[in-house]
Amino acid sequence: MTPSIRRKLEALSERHHEVGLLLSQPDVHADNSRFRELSQEYAQLEPVAASLREHDQAESELAETRAMLDDPELREMAIDDVRRLEQRLQELDGQLQLLLLPKDPRDQANLYLEIRAGSGGDEAAIFAGDLLRMYLRYAESRRWHVEILSEHAGEHGGYREVVARVEGSGAYSQLKFESGTHCVKRVPVTESQGRVHTSTATVAVLPELDEIDDITINPADLKTDTFRASGAGGQHVNKTDSAIRITHLPTGTVVECQEERSQHKNRARAMSLLRARLLDAERSKQTAEQAESRRLQVGTGDRSQRIRTYRYKDNLVTDHRIGLNLYSLAEIMQGDLAELIDTLTREHQADQLQALGGG
Repeated sequence: MTPSIRRKLEALSERHHEVGLLLSQPDVHADNSRFRELSQEYAQLEPVAASLREHDQAESELAETRAMLDDPELREMAIDDVRRLEQRLQELDGQLQLLLLPKDPRDQANLYLEIRAGSGGDEAAIFAGDLLRMYLRYAESRRWHVEILSEHAGEHGGYREVVARVEGSGAYSQLKFESGTHCVKRVPVTESQGRVHTSTATVAVLPELDEIDDITINPADLKTDTFRASGAGGQHVNKTDSAIRITHLPTGTVVECQEERSQHKNRARAMSLLRARLLDAERSKQTAEQAESRRLQVGTGDRSQRIRTYRYKDNLVTDHRIGLNLYSLAEIMQGDLAELIDTLTREHQADQLQALGGG
């Protein structure tokens, strides 16, 4: 553990003690908002303080045990204890450094998932549909709720564009590394000669905004159109113009929502999606230069980067950002994304730790 990291951890531990004292004050108990705020801070700092205490205790025990190495009668037992304590200290070092990493306030947010067919014609649309199915099955395994907000089907299946809202604890933290261009190499169902084609689809993962993250939108900058939502026919056909299309005139951003039968609900959902897109665009603009030097260009709005290739002939999925090859394409397309997501998360944490330690 470097001295700078040690100082940061000690400062957080001191703050934990300070907040504990504040929580015992009568005036804090009388202010529900202040009490709730401090209670949340105390809970967030508790793992840091507890791990640092355990680390200090293990260091003290290790020093005492090493002193026993000079005693011939205790040496053999001390060797095993030294090895055990050194291993535990190494584990605590890593644990404390992870606890010190800045938390993304958006990690627990719900999200908007946007998938668009790229190059490759009909096959690109089919691939976009395959990606949507992959994410839906992953969401189902996490017991998240998913609703399709708008969709434009491809002529031979799949989607030219589809937008979904994913609701669940930690949804954004799990899928935020999926933004970018996904590439597929396979023989399309529309190919009669058996030739392998290359097609692409783009994925954008946008956190649903809390009011604290919100941005101001001038109503005069909006053009709102209503239209009749498409349906499956029969009694489910929407007989009113309940679907909403909103255009943000300064940026040309267009959002649609046709899931709900209520125009009011569709309008509210469309405005939420519009705010998410505008804030994402603003963040992308602010972090463009910084993103050029990052291996994991995730959450920066860089949609042009080819992040992953799916090679059906080899049953291979390659994530180009970290050079990860997984020979389990069939399972991944069925929603088994755990290894991909866990590896990307660890790599991202490694980058943060490197920055934390000064490079």
